[in-house]
Amino acid sequence: AVLLTATPGPDNLMVLSMGMSKGRRTGIAFGLGCALGCLSHTLLAVIGVGAILAASPVAFTALKWAGGAYLIWLGIQALRHAGAVRVDGGNTGQQAPAEPLRRTFAKGLVANAINPKVVLFFLSFLPQFVDASRGSMELQLGLLGLLFTAQAAVLFGLLGYFSGSVGVWINRKPQVGKWLDRLAGTVFIALGVRMIAVR
Repeated sequence: AVLLTATPGPDNLMVLSMGMSKGRRTGIAFGLGCALGCLSHTLLAVIGVGAILAASPVAFTALKWAGGAYLIWLGIQALRHAGAVRVDGGNTGQQAPAEPLRRTFAKGLVANAINPKVVLFFLSFLPQFVDASRGSMELQLGLLGLLFTAQAAVLFGLLGYFSGSVGVWINRKPQVGKWLDRLAGTVFIALGVRMIAVR
C-alpha cells in the first residue's frame, strides 16, 4: 500500500502541484483531504463486497476475476507510460494560501471521493487480503481500508510539506519516476494474477 501510494499518480501529483504553487500548508490540507477521501471508497467496498457475497459465490468469483483483470491492466498501463511524470507548479513551496485551508481540504476530499477509478481500485485491491477464516469479511475490509487511509494520510501530508523540494527533484530525475512506475506496474500485475489464481 505504501509503495502504491508513493508511486506518482493523479492524487499525489495534485498534492505536489498544490504545495508547490500555493505553499506547504495548502499542500498538506489538500493531501489530507485526498487521503481521507479513501474512507468513502472503503465504505463502498465493505457494502459492495458484502452484498455480492450475500447474493452469490459465483458473483464474488466474477468480481475477483474482474478485479484481477483491472489490476493487471493498471500494471500494463504503468509499464507502458513509465517515466511520463512531470510536476507543474512553483518551485519554493512557501507562497501564502489563496483560500481557507478547510476549503482546500474539502477539495481534496471530494476530488478523491468522486473518482470512480479509486472505487474500482478498492474493490479490486482490498478483498484479496481478507481471510474468511478470521471472521467477518466486512470488518476486515473496513480495518484494511482504515489502514490504507492512515498510511496515505502520512505520505500525502509529508508530500504536501516537502512539495517544493520533491517536485523539483522529480522534474530533474525522470529516471526515478520511470523506475517507480515500473515497480508499481509489476506490483499491480502480480496482485492481479494472485487475485485471479488464489481460490
